[in-house]
Amino acid sequence: MELILKLLPWIILALLILILLGSCIKVVPQSRAFVIERLGAFRTVWGVGLHFKMPLFERVAKNVSLKEQVVDFPPQPVITKDNVTMQIDTVIYFQITDPKLYAYGVENPMSAIENLTATTLRNIIGDLELDQSLTSRDHINGQMRAILDEATDNWGIKVNRVELKNIMPPRDIQESMEKQMRAERERREAILQAEGQKQSQILVAEGEKQSAILRADAAKQAAILQAEGAKQAKILEAEAEAEAILKVQQATADAIKLINEAHPSEGVIKIKALEAFETAANGKATKIIIPSEIQGLAGLAAAAKTVFDTEDPKATITKTVPKS
Repeated sequence: MELILKLLPWIILALLILILLGSCIKVVPQSRAFVIERLGAFRTVWGVGLHFKMPLFERVAKNVSLKEQVVDFPPQPVITKDNVTMQIDTVIYFQITDPKLYAYGVENPMSAIENLTATTLRNIIGDLELDQSLTSRDHINGQMRAILDEATDNWGIKVNRVELKNIMPPRDIQESMEKQMRAERERREAILQAEGQKQSQILVAEGEKQSAILRADAAKQAAILQAEGAKQAKILEAEAEAEAILKVQQATADAIKLINEAHPSEGVIKIKALEAFETAANGKATKIIIPSEIQGLAGLAAAAKTVFDTEDPKATITKTVPKS
């Protein structure tokens, strides 16, 4: 017991030494950096890994995150060039690139960035009118990012992006803008309706034109087919007549051939001539030529009397045709 009481102070001292040594061992995680001071003065920046600091003389002055960070600042009142007051809130994306400058460059860096953002935004919006402010977000974002990035280089901060989250004009301006937008939409609607009617009329006219062209083509084709049909009909009729004439001539030739082959007597020939004369006398001719061969026939007197008894007293009869 006495031995334990004697060793107890040493045990406590050993435990204190172990605790002190344990507190001097630091492990820096990924994407973090420790700013180390020795006796109040900057000594170094620890990166990722295991580190040991001198007890009682060194301390971790600042634990810095190297990740990209996002800060959403509350709305700031700004005045445009045409004296319209509106509220704009911004979002800043930044990253600490130099832990030493971040720790010693500026007091309260977030407050400094917020105030710098507000003043920069007022300067930019002050040179723009309301309509330009509402339609030039990319331009405003780019200007603000360039100005803030340049100003924060001395603080070890890099501004990656600046975004205008909300632009809130006054209520009366919003109502006026809504009326303007409604009027613009109505105007566009009227234009679209007019364009639709115009296109519809154009299509109707085109349809009527095509229909008229098709009707004219159909009539033309019908006329052509009708003419072709008439032409073919006349050709067929002419061919039929030619064939009929040819058959009649062929029949006549065959008859003459048969007569010639039969060697008719003179009496038969005279009888045939008399039949032909009778047929000619029954016609409308006013002149009748009588062959000399039939003058001696017994019926010559009766035929002559029939001719002279016709209603046309002016009709003349040639009685004799010299025999060749």
